[in-house]
Amino acid sequence: MVPGVARRGSAGSEVGAVRTRMQLAEEVELGLTGSLNHRRTALRFLTLLRPELADWAVLVLPDERTGSVRLHGGSTVSFTDVVSHSAISGTRLDRLLRTGSTELTAVVSTPDDGPLVQILPHPQLRGEVIATGATQLLAVGLSARGATLGVLLLSRTGGFDAEDVALATRIAPRAAVALDSARLYEERAQIAAVLSRALRPPSLPDIDNIRLAARYRPAAAHLDIGGDFYDVIATGSDWLLTLGDVCGKGVEAASLTGRTRQSIRTAAHFDGHPASLLRALNTVLHGSETDQFVTVLCARLRVAAAHADVELATAGHPAPIILRSTGEVEQPELFGTASGLVPDVHYRTLELRLHPGDTMLMFTDGVEEARGADGLYGVERLMALLPEYAGASPDVVCEAIEQTVVEYVDSGPHDDIALLAVTCGR
Repeated sequence: MVPGVARRGSAGSEVGAVRTRMQLAEEVELGLTGSLNHRRTALRFLTLLRPELADWAVLVLPDERTGSVRLHGGSTVSFTDVVSHSAISGTRLDRLLRTGSTELTAVVSTPDDGPLVQILPHPQLRGEVIATGATQLLAVGLSARGATLGVLLLSRTGGFDAEDVALATRIAPRAAVALDSARLYEERAQIAAVLSRALRPPSLPDIDNIRLAARYRPAAAHLDIGGDFYDVIATGSDWLLTLGDVCGKGVEAASLTGRTRQSIRTAAHFDGHPASLLRALNTVLHGSETDQFVTVLCARLRVAAAHADVELATAGHPAPIILRSTGEVEQPELFGTASGLVPDVHYRTLELRLHPGDTMLMFTDGVEEARGADGLYGVERLMALLPEYAGASPDVVCEAIEQTVVEYVDSGPHDDIALLAVTCGR
C-alpha cells in the first residue's frame, strides 16, 4: 500500500487511494516530460518515487557502448557507479535485463549472501537495502519501443502489496520512454557534434603576410547536422579558401558536404583556379544520384610582400564583403549557378587586391537570414556594422559578427553560421 493513504474500506477512502496513485503516476509522467538530459531524467525519476512508493530506489541501466552496467540512486539519489556485465552474467538481474519482467525478492540480513546478491550486484547498495528494514526488493523491468532498457529496483520498510506492484509496473513504461528519449537525444547531439567538426578543418594554417580567422556556430533550432563548411588548402605557392552550404539538414546533407569538401581538395591538386575547380565540382555532383545542391564560394589567394591578390568564383553563394583599412566596405558583383543543379556550367572569375589592413569576409546564409524583430538581418545590416572594425584582426571581426547576429535573433532560432575572414598583413 502507498504509505500515508488511509484505507478503511469506505468508498471515500478507496477513491482517495486511487486518486493518490493516479496523481503519483501523472506526476512521474509530467515530471519527466521535456527532460533531454539522461542523468537528470534518471535523478528526477528516482526523486519522484519518494516517499510515496519507496524509501530507496535504484536504476540499473546497461551501457551498450562499454558493455558495462550503470547504477543510479540508492540512499543518495545522486550516487552512481559502474559494474561490469560479467559481474551479473547468469544472475537474476541479468535475466530481468533481458526479459523486462517484474519480481519480488526476499531481503535477508546478510548483504553478501542469499537471493539479494542475485539481483543487486553492489555491496554498498545491498547494505542500504537491509538498513531500511525492508523485507522485499521489488524489481520492475523498464521497457520502451519493444526493448528492455533497464531495471528499477525499489525497497520500503515492510514491503509491497499487489497495488504497489501494479502502480510500479504502470509507472515504469512512462519512465522508460523518457529515459530512452533522453538517451537518444544525447546520442544524436554527440553524433551531430562529431560530424559537424569533421566538416571543418581542425585548425587554420599559418600564411606569411596573412591573418586568418573562422567561426562556426551550429543552429539553435534543432540538432540536425548542418551543411555549412569551410576549408583552406595549399596549392603550390598559392592558397585556396572555400566556404559553402549544402541545402538541407541531417545525415544526407552531412554526407554530401563531406563529398563536396573531398572533391574540392582532389580537384585543387590538378587545377587551383576557382572557376575550373567549381566546374569540376559541378560535374561530380550533377552526376551523383541526389536532388540536393551546394553553394560554394572559392577564393584563390596569391600573397606578395605588400599585398594579396584574390581570384574569386562562386557557385550560387553570396560574394564576400571587403572591409578596407580606411573603413570603406564593398561587395563585388559575383554570380554563378549552384553546384549540382545543371550540367556543364561555366563559371566566371573576378579579381581584387587586398592591401595591408584590408579584410575579406566570407559568410554563409546563417548570417544574412537570421530573423529578429525587424525581419532578416540582411547583408546591408552586416555591411553597416563592419566599418567600425576597420583595421581590427580577423578574429575580432568574426567574433563581433557572431555576437551581433546572436543578439539580433534574441534567443530565437537561427541557421548554422559559418564565417571565414582573411586580413592582409601581419
